[in-house]
Amino acid sequence: MTTAAQTPDAASELLALLILRLTPNLGPRRIESLRRHFGSARAALHAPLLKLRDVPGLDSKSVAGMGNPKAAAGAQAEVEKAARMGVTLLGRGLDGYPAALEALGDPPPVLWVLGELPELDVVPRAVGIVGTRAASPYAVSLTRRISGDLARAGVVIVSGLARGIDTAAHGAAVEAGGQSIGVLGCAVNVIYPRENERLAERLTLISEYPLDTGPAQHHFPTRNRLIAALSAGTLVVEGERKSGSLITATHALECGRTVFAVPGRAGDPRAAGPHALLRDGAVLTETAQDVLDELGWGQAPAAPIPDLPPEQARVLKSLTAPATLDDLQATTGLPLPELQTALVMLQLMGLAEEVGGRWARR
Repeated sequence: MTTAAQTPDAASELLALLILRLTPNLGPRRIESLRRHFGSARAALHAPLLKLRDVPGLDSKSVAGMGNPKAAAGAQAEVEKAARMGVTLLGRGLDGYPAALEALGDPPPVLWVLGELPELDVVPRAVGIVGTRAASPYAVSLTRRISGDLARAGVVIVSGLARGIDTAAHGAAVEAGGQSIGVLGCAVNVIYPRENERLAERLTLISEYPLDTGPAQHHFPTRNRLIAALSAGTLVVEGERKSGSLITATHALECGRTVFAVPGRAGDPRAAGPHALLRDGAVLTETAQDVLDELGWGQAPAAPIPDLPPEQARVLKSLTAPATLDDLQATTGLPLPELQTALVMLQLMGLAEEVGGRWARR
């Protein structure tokens, strides 16, 4: 759980990590090498030049940048600004830093967090849901159902706050009363896309970028590794073969996490990514229960069914996965005219929808 309270030693170490983070030519791996070599970020900042040259992986440019006064001033200003905005800074090796990120080869030295961060253990009770921004209506509907059902089962939903699948996953999770984490490719005080500002207010936001940093194309593949590490498994709903979603899945495998994929329509480019993952051994996923079973997390609670006439209640209860009219007729035993009437009424109430010849719960 996120906490802003810090001992003086922890605050000093956090400031040192932030100075290193803002020092030119120092990335996560080099900062961690410094921290391990000298025992702390503070000790690394005060190390003599000759000692710095002994650190594995540090080149002359990195050594020359140590002690940069701009980095020190910028770090202090960042701490003060974060405090004013209610943003929590978490430093690697300090209390509150998610243990799940240690699965990465290059965890961020500092995280910026806006909102309440749940405790994310080495294998967290969280699932990443990712996919294309140009999602099909069917994929959006399926994502909302899976995400909502997982959230009702107490699973934290992690995604990237992008359009399409990300938006559907976050929205359904919070509407179900669950918690959702948005991992950003910009600062936590810069919401992208702007249309998701309202949604962002209901999420916990995480970034490895300083405040006021805008979105940049190279940030998004980088942030995908955080989505993968913060989740016990990553579900890819739709995405082309060369897409950010598959980058996230690759990171998940590298972290020792489970990869899930939703099968799509043959010939649809948006199905190419999930199909490639399925051929490589990803877990075929059509419902939240598929995810829960694979991770050993028990049964998904039944979605609440409103007070409905018997025929409508029977049909709604049968919509555990997208189904054709023939499927529903076999499941419910209703004559076709009664089934169609029930489906239309459920659609008018916003409880079901038809996408691509299949009916699904909303």
